[in-house]
Parts: sequence; C-alpha cells; structure tokens
Amino acid sequence: MAGLGLESDVSTGHLRLLVRVARMYHEQGIRQPAIAAELNISQPRVSRLLREAVRRGIVRTVVVLPKSVHTELEDRLRQRYGLRDVVVVDIPESTHDVLPALASAAADYFDATFAGGDVVGISSWSETLLATVERMQPKTSQVADRVIQLVGGVGSPEAQVHATRLVGRLADLTRARPIFVPSPGVVGNATIRDALLQDSAIRDVMAQWNDLTVVLIGIGSLEPSPLLLSSGNAVGQADQEELRALGAVGDVCLHFFDTAGRLIDSGFGQRVVGIDADTFRAVGRRVGVAGGLRKLSAIRAAVEGGWVNILITDLKVAQRLGE
Repeated sequence: MAGLGLESDVSTGHLRLLVRVARMYHEQGIRQPAIAAELNISQPRVSRLLREAVRRGIVRTVVVLPKSVHTELEDRLRQRYGLRDVVVVDIPESTHDVLPALASAAADYFDATFAGGDVVGISSWSETLLATVERMQPKTSQVADRVIQLVGGVGSPEAQVHATRLVGRLADLTRARPIFVPSPGVVGNATIRDALLQDSAIRDVMAQWNDLTVVLIGIGSLEPSPLLLSSGNAVGQADQEELRALGAVGDVCLHFFDTAGRLIDSGFGQRVVGIDADTFRAVGRRVGVAGGLRKLSAIRAAVEGGWVNILITDLKVAQRLGE
C-alpha cells in the first residue's frame, strides 16, 4: 500500500473497504445504492468513500484520446500562439484535398458556438467558407442578429454575386439580417476607393463593422488558389510582384502581411474597399479556417500577427505550427 502514497495513519481495514468500494463501482459497474445494500453501509458513505479513493490515488482517471482527436496538440498551439481556441482536423490519408474535412469541422464549430445576438462578419471570397456554410444546418431560432460582408466582391461582377450568395446563405441559416458591401472589393486607384468610402450606403456598412462580435475568414496565400485564379478575380500580376517585393506571405480580408504577421503598406492595399485592419483586430472572436501545407507560411503569419485568435486547420499544418 505504501506504493500508492497513502497516509500511514489509515488502517488496513479502511483501505480494504476503499479498494472494495472502488472496484465494485468502477470495475464491476455496480451502482451506489446496490453497493450500500451489499456492504450494509449508507449510500452517502459510499459516495464519500469513492471521493476518498480518488483523493488517495486508489482511483486514477485516465483520458484516452480517440485517433481523430488532438486535444494535446490543440492545447500546445493555444499556449504557443496565445489563441482562444484551436480545432485540428484529421484528413484521410487517401485524399490530398483538405477542404471537405475543414469545411465540415468549421460547420460543426460554428453550429455549436454561435450565440443569440452575435453580429457576424464574413470574408467575401473563400472557397473554404462557402463549403462550410453549405454544410451548416439551418437554425430553428435566431442565433445571429446580422451577417455583414467584410470586403466587397473581388474583381468581376461575378465575384460580387459569389459574395452576395455567401453572405445571404449564412444569414438565412442563422435567421439573421444580411448586410452587403455595395461595391467591388478592389478598385482602380486610391482616389476611387476614397470617393466610394464617402458614399452613404458604404459608410453605413462601415459603421456596423464596429458592432461585430465574431468574424469568419479564410487565410489567403500570396499565390492565388486555383479557384480564385480560374475565376479571373485573383490579385493581378503587377500587384503580386509589388507585394512579394515587400515580403508578403498571406492575407486576411485582402490585408497582406509578412512572415511575422506585420501589415504591409502597399499600393494594392490603398485600393481595397473593406474593413480596415484596426477595426478587424478589435473583434473579439476572429476565426480563421485554412489548411494545406501550401498555406503554412500564411497561416503561421496570421496567428503570429494576431489576425486570427481561433484557428481551424488540418493535422499536418498543426504539427508544423507546433514544431
């Protein structure tokens, strides 16, 4: 018994009773009233003995993680990067496409964490977020007050249609009111952008960005995704070259940053119609959904720079972030 670290003043008889009660309850699955009846003791005493068995180390709880759950890695990333939450998603070895699993995990996370009265911002061009929203279940009661577009449609008019569909769909699912940015996401020059920001409709959306309680965003890399590239809405070659020369590795809502997550001041950034960096960073919950080793540098920079404080990513990326 000494090996259990038990106090020497405990009688052998009491220890024997503790072990017997613990084994009956934990190993044999006998309920407390039946234990009390069999041992001719009261049920409250059975409860006290079970608690004492835990305190004395006779019963030790061990949590066994299923293969698909990675809470230890999630905890490590939370501590390392100062994140509020991390969700690590297993990707089947038979597939190299992380999007379906990421989208399913993100849909589950949003379904569980939206609270009544949330004001939700969503980035307007993200294949991952579109897949996420398509997997979410419609709510039977209102769980969000408003769903607000964070950046205008990027590039062509078709992109604005995509952004409108994404915002509208999420608003329908959460029974919220959709708020759209009535503008392209990127315009020809800073003068046009500044003029647009004086428009009363856009100013109304800008004012509502201050009400956001949670934002849902993708994390982009400097190299555009195949979807964005094929759509004709990717950042132009000249802008890419400028951003690359300035050290850009990724973006959130078209705010490009370097490897340390520092915001890059560029000519491109002065042409974007969307939420400004300070307002974005002031939102309490900033959920980034992104995966794939192609985006590793961008994801690392996004968490290093505090652009996101809740991360949903795949296991391979999470392992690299934890190295």
